[in-house]
Formats: sequence, C-alpha cells, structure tokens
Amino acid sequence: MNQALLDHATQTIDVGSKSFATAARLFDSETRRSAIMLYAWCRYCDDVIDGQVLGFNDTGSNDTIANSHGDQARLDELRELTLRAYTGEPVATPAFAALQAVVRHHDIPERYPMAHLDGFAMDVQGQRYQTIDDTLRYSYHVAGVVGVMMAHVMGVRDEATLDRACDLGLAFQLTNIARDLVEDAGMGRCYLPAAWLAEVGIAEDDIAAPRHRPALAGLAQRLVDTAEPYYHSARGGLPALPLRSAWAIATAHGVYREIGVKVKERGAQAWDRRVSTSKTEKAGLLMRGAGVAVSSRFVTPEPRPAQLWTRPA
Repeated sequence: MNQALLDHATQTIDVGSKSFATAARLFDSETRRSAIMLYAWCRYCDDVIDGQVLGFNDTGSNDTIANSHGDQARLDELRELTLRAYTGEPVATPAFAALQAVVRHHDIPERYPMAHLDGFAMDVQGQRYQTIDDTLRYSYHVAGVVGVMMAHVMGVRDEATLDRACDLGLAFQLTNIARDLVEDAGMGRCYLPAAWLAEVGIAEDDIAAPRHRPALAGLAQRLVDTAEPYYHSARGGLPALPLRSAWAIATAHGVYREIGVKVKERGAQAWDRRVSTSKTEKAGLLMRGAGVAVSSRFVTPEPRPAQLWTRPA
C-alpha cells in the first residue's frame, strides 16, 4: 500500500479517534494498515457531512467536497467517489484512494460502504427516530456496517461472526449517542427515540436545556443499558479472530464500554465536559483486553440472543 496514503490515514486516526487509535496499534502490521485506511475514509465522509475536520468545526477547509453547496450535494459527491473507487478509476482524494486500496485487498463488497453512506443520508434528510429499533437501524448504517467491514479486514467471512462485529458497532454507536446527546442537539440532531422523550416530557428541540439534565441522564442511562447485550454478544466473535486482532477488538470493546459506564456515573453532569478515558485507563484496558483475547481461545461462545436487532441480510 502507498506510504503517503498510510501516513495520511495514521494522522487521521491519531487526531480523530484516540480510543480506536489505541486499539489499532495492537493489530499485526498488515491488518493495522488496512484498518486505519478504512477508518480514514469513514472519518472523512463523516466530517464532510458535518462540516468538520477530524471531528472538529471546520474554520476554512480547501476541500472541494466540503465546500460543495448543500448537504445533499456533498452526499452525492461522496457516493460518486465511492463508486469510482470500486470501478478502479484513479482517485485523487486520499480518503478514497485509501478506500480503493482496502476494498481491493480484502474484497469488501460495494454494498457495505454504500450502506454506510445511507446513514449519512439519514442525517442529511433530518430523519427522526420513533422507537429504539429506528435508532438501531441508524446505528447499523453509521457504525454496525463499519464493524462488518473491519471484520472483513481481519479475514472474517462467515455471517455469524459478521453479526457479532455488527453488534459491537451498534454498542459503540449507542454509547456515542449517550455521550453526545447535548452536542448533537446543538447541531439540530436527535437520535433518541421520540417515544422515550415523550415519556419524560422533553421536546425534541429542547433537549439541551439545563433544566432537562436529570431526565436526560435517565435516558442516557437507558441507552447505555441498551448497549450492554450488544457488547456481550460482540465478545462471542473474538474466538473467530486471529489473536492479535482479538486483542485489539477486546481493547476497543473495553475502552468504549468504559465511556458508557462514565456517562451513567456522571448522571446530570455527563455533558459538562466530554466523557473520555485517560491514558492510564486505556493502558489498564489494554492489559485487560489481552486477558480477554487469550481466554477467548478456550471458550465456546453462547448463541447470539434472538431478541437482538439484526442487520439486514
């Protein structure tokens, strides 16, 4: 793979997601290259739709897609360049060149990155979510399908293990939603089920009001609790992964789950400052992940619970 593309992707993950960057360092070198290059494409698409750079507000990007007129125009261009990456045409934008290299090397079906872009379309369209199943459907597109693609990078092809990879993506996204409730509201976005908001008397356009923080904390706890069976199910996919990949995924599992634990612990103060894990905490979770990965070699996973939301066939 092109070294310049790899350098670009490495910078992207180091700035854009310190949590995933910690876990990615545990992969073998080939898997790590592909994983961070796939991440670079995902991050780029997310930033283009949000008008950000590496998760932060864009104060003057020269990116031609980011400067396209209108959210729909930017989304359409993301789709076009993604399809171009699959046709084998040369692509100049580093994120799409990285995607092209990864999907060629690992034979990732076109339907997966296109399904990911469908999640951004839901944001562009201002879609609202009535039930938790609706929220999970959104979470599949923006995170669950990323888990499926990452599993492909790790050599997984059997559908049962891909379901577990999707479960981990769903758990990550539910955790992210809980952590970012107030920030998302500031962008005019709400991923909480409308039915839940109605139960506690919060209007969708009033989520960020300080007077609602105690009730909002209860809804965040509910989201974190909803993520738990998906985190548990995801561990059942570890035995199918190479040991180093299992270590990386177990570590990412622990880091993101800890963020959800902290959101619950902080209650109404969860949005006073961004919830994250410290370097010391990440180091401890890395060591714990090693133990989980090794023990997974000797455990027969429980069947995936039938009541869990399941990705589209």
